Amino acid sequence: MSWRAVARKDFRDARRSRALWGLSVLFVALSVLVAVAFATVDLIGGPDPSPTGLVTMLAGAVGTFVSLAAVITCYRSLAGERESGSVKILLALPHSRGEALLGKLLGRTAVLAIPVLGGLLIGVVVGSALLGAVAALPTVALLVVTLVFTLAYVSIVVGLSATTGTATRAATLAVAFFVVVELFWDVFVLALVYAASGFAVPTGGLPDWTFLLNQVPPTSSFVTTMSLFVPGSDAAAGAGGAAPFYLTPWVGVFVLAVWIVLPALLGYARFSAADL
Repeated sequence: MSWRAVARKDFRDARRSRALWGLSVLFVALSVLVAVAFATVDLIGGPDPSPTGLVTMLAGAVGTFVSLAAVITCYRSLAGERESGSVKILLALPHSRGEALLGKLLGRTAVLAIPVLGGLLIGVVVGSALLGAVAALPTVALLVVTLVFTLAYVSIVVGLSATTGTATRAATLAVAFFVVVELFWDVFVLALVYAASGFAVPTGGLPDWTFLLNQVPPTSSFVTTMSLFVPGSDAAAGAGGAAPFYLTPWVGVFVLAVWIVLPALLGYARFSAADL
């Protein structure tokens, strides 16, 4: 299928990014540092280090790296091709616009997944060697959920790139998404709570519906999804086993699925209608 050819070529092209490999080296170093610190530093009053706790700590290191690396790696995926005119050559071959977008999505996901999963594996191996034990199921879950999270973030940035014809605008959209959704989303949620409470500080804790809103950032839904496989995590405890679906960790799985599908569909709609 032609999307496979697009994905292979895109993988070869994107992996040459010096910024990506620089970030990858930093992520590997960070994973090793987190693993060594977790296994060797004695926290006064804290629980004894465990293989499951190691997985949780490494999961916490994933979010920022994947989001920034996706922006760096993917913002030019389609917008850059349109700006340079090379998209006309791409589409002159037997590739539809949908196949071109799908190939870009899968190619960039592969480029980003290799250093991310490799860094996590190195961190798990180092930490488990120091601890003398390994948490097999949580480790597998970490790798699988991280791959899904990576696909979601690549879909977001590639989808944004597909909506515009210049790399500058694509970079602006991707950075704006990161700033608004990842950095300031909590402020937005708290503002809604404040308004819903009659513009007064609420008493008795935050309303239940804030748990759902707090899953909107992809990094939050990633952490919540991981809580399904890591017993006793904060996200799982926060859900409290309540009956409504939106109060369970499964909502994190749903939100990640939405982030995989929706940006790609919206990007395809704009890309397929664009005058190239």
